[in-house]
Amino acid sequence: MPQVMEFKLPDLGEGLTEAEIVRWLVAVGDVVAIDQPVVEVETAKAMVEVPCPYGGVVTARFGEEGQELPVGAPLITVAVGAQSVPEAAEAPAAGAAEAEGAAAAPRPLIGYGSDHSRPARRRRVRPVTAAVSAPVAPAAAAPAPFAAPAPAPAPAPVPVAVPAGPVPVISPLVRKLAKDNGVDLRALHGSGPEGLVLRADVEAALAALRAPEAAPAVPAAPAVAVQGERIPLKGLRGAVAEKLSRSRREIPDATCWVDADATELMAARAAMNAVGGPKISVLALLARICTAALARYPELNSTVDLAAKEIVRLPSVHLGFAAQTERGLVVPVVRDAQGMNPESLSAEFARLTELARSGKLAPSDLTGGTFTLNNYGVFGVDGSTPIVNHPEAAMLGVGRIIDKPWVHEGQLAVRKVVQLSLTFDHRVCDGGTAGGFLRYVADCVESPAVLLRTL
Repeated sequence: MPQVMEFKLPDLGEGLTEAEIVRWLVAVGDVVAIDQPVVEVETAKAMVEVPCPYGGVVTARFGEEGQELPVGAPLITVAVGAQSVPEAAEAPAAGAAEAEGAAAAPRPLIGYGSDHSRPARRRRVRPVTAAVSAPVAPAAAAPAPFAAPAPAPAPAPVPVAVPAGPVPVISPLVRKLAKDNGVDLRALHGSGPEGLVLRADVEAALAALRAPEAAPAVPAAPAVAVQGERIPLKGLRGAVAEKLSRSRREIPDATCWVDADATELMAARAAMNAVGGPKISVLALLARICTAALARYPELNSTVDLAAKEIVRLPSVHLGFAAQTERGLVVPVVRDAQGMNPESLSAEFARLTELARSGKLAPSDLTGGTFTLNNYGVFGVDGSTPIVNHPEAAMLGVGRIIDKPWVHEGQLAVRKVVQLSLTFDHRVCDGGTAGGFLRYVADCVESPAVLLRTL
């Protein structure tokens, strides 16, 4: 007799409480293997394929593509030991599946979004006549394209009865969104499992509150209402907005900058790449300079613990770097960068950049950074004042390297010049420390031999 197991949306990383279903990889009736990906979801940090720890036949799916589910909500149920589903079989209720699955603990999940070889998905021969899914709140009726000739006056608003008892919401992000915008969660009817209030429910309530009121009927020609495009501030874009806003709220930042002659650095790179072997990128050389500078100025490789009122200096440099992708700006993290040479840094930058562009970065690849290197010169700009990547203490910005007139050895010459800018948390250090860090970086750019002398 097959045992029906319920698989719930697992914890996908640090601080992530919900995810949006992007694409189902299996259908009801499919036979799945242990650790086979069953759904692709988008969190606030990455696109992730979620593997199921059970092998058997999928008997139910919960949630539609585009729907957000909180961590811990049911994803699918699997009949373990079954090879097919009888035509008249009905999917068990979520409660029954949970009760039957209490006797067996799920296997640990293989890393999300990994490139491990996966068994091919098998489908049963006969088509599934009806997919079983969790109930979804009905969509509101679309408005008529033209106003009626004599519209009736709008009815008076009806007071909404607020039910008693606990609010069916578990996400702190949803609670904060509602609190910041004055939405009473108790007045909402959640579209999640068992009436759970999701972020989409709060956003729908906000949209209804902000909708323009109907204009009074006047004997005039009908006019077409023009509204701006509304783009939901959620997913990756929402996470970036929240992180940058928090940085501005909490960090008293300051910025200093300097122009540097990068001619010798570019010549050193050309010489290193001329001897053969893997190519070394300019970003890798700058990263190596940053790790050496942070060893001399450890104040900038730190974070502030507001609760304890302490500055925490961190022993390792986990170097984040800004990468622009089709989904937006992401900041992958190179772990323990202080122990890597330019060649290994180049390889790691290339690996993480490719994962970022293909949307396969794991949440662990995007968290835990201690210092960020932002090469905005790739966009053709000279300078910027970066926003510190909270909860880090500093970010080095690098502009484009271009030919400019420069006084070199007492003579005016055309040199390759770059602008460097350092934005730092003024709580962890003063301007002297920040200036010393930036000056050391500029000296290494202008004369790479400085780096060799100080290693």
